[in-house]
Amino acid sequence: MSLSATSLRATLMPRTSALTNTLLVVSGVFALAILAQIAIPVPGSPVPVTGQTLGVLLIGTAYGSTLGVTTFALYLLVGIAGAPVFANNGFGIDRVIGATGGYLIGMLLATYVVGQLARLRLDQKFLTALPSMLIGTIITFGFGLLWLHQYTGQSWGWTISAGLTPFIAGEVFKIAIAGTSLPIIWRLINRKNS
Repeated sequence: MSLSATSLRATLMPRTSALTNTLLVVSGVFALAILAQIAIPVPGSPVPVTGQTLGVLLIGTAYGSTLGVTTFALYLLVGIAGAPVFANNGFGIDRVIGATGGYLIGMLLATYVVGQLARLRLDQKFLTALPSMLIGTIITFGFGLLWLHQYTGQSWGWTISAGLTPFIAGEVFKIAIAGTSLPIIWRLINRKNS
């Protein structure tokens, strides 16, 4: 393995072209759009449980911060432009400035942070991958909760019960998926390169 590799993508494809990066970005946007359609409504909450946060953790870590942020930013732009890529085939600027907007902005920032943590190789071992995925999730929900509280004008108790509590079990599961699959992939790559 190259010591200069900063992401899983850079390790697997050390020489990428603009075309390769474009294909990765477009594939990532499609993956995020598909994961967003795994949407379970939460009674009493404007925020559904979706698979997007798993996509953010995987794309940010595997692509690195620059390509990961580019992918998520394009995903947002495509949705704002009218493609039905947000949860429940949603689209438009209202999704980004509405009740779920903070979660989307948080995901953009989480993509960058987990990409930077991957640069430090924290995605390569279970003991460091799980906390780095947790940090990404905290960023997503931190922005999401602040925005939801401001947008709805509801109490913090309501905000926590509508915007965090129903998501905890699912997020633990997603962190476990991302935080265990990436070290396994790295172990296979390191074994192959030995």
